[in-house]
Amino acid sequence: MKLVNIKIKDVKVASLLATILVLQGCATYKPSNTLNLCSIFEGNVSWYKEAKQSNKRWGTPIPVMMAIMQQESNFVDDARPGYKYFLGIIPTGRVSSAYGYSQALNGVWGEYKQSAGSFSSDRDDFDDAIDFVGWYTAGTQRMTGVSKWDAYGQYLAYHEGRGGYNRKTYNKKPWLLGVAKKVKTRAANYTSQLKQCQSRLESKSSGWF
Repeated sequence: MKLVNIKIKDVKVASLLATILVLQGCATYKPSNTLNLCSIFEGNVSWYKEAKQSNKRWGTPIPVMMAIMQQESNFVDDARPGYKYFLGIIPTGRVSSAYGYSQALNGVWGEYKQSAGSFSSDRDDFDDAIDFVGWYTAGTQRMTGVSKWDAYGQYLAYHEGRGGYNRKTYNKKPWLLGVAKKVKTRAANYTSQLKQCQSRLESKSSGWF
């Protein structure tokens, strides 16, 4: 009888631990330091694996993709733009349909799902969002000639759209040129940081399925 009680107790403990693990897996990961790529990836190694998969699929360097995403949403899964106001006080809707980690607009997200993603892809899932950034930047290189390694030019095309980039609409937006410079600097910093921790990340992620 005593042995049976121990077994029942062990089963309850194991069940509780499994529940905790499931809940942790469902919780949205929010990096504590979005300016350090090692901190971001070591906090959630699955993000490194997913960024690596996007890099392998589309060829855009991981630091470039992550720098664009950091600027767009600061890695907030459900990020949205602010509201437009009538007479400065009455909200009339969001500034745009941008949403999620990548801040992709409804239209271009639909294009991505049809041509490269799947109909189950979600903008608030990191793996789908980082794949979108890889897809978009690869398309930008193909359509505009901007290198996938050029974080500055890629961000301008990401923000203005490829047509806007070709028309050089960014030249009328000095503030945007400043933001693009920040993205370029962030990508360079991320590149240096990744070199310091990539071997650790590879080791940690090697046992993941």
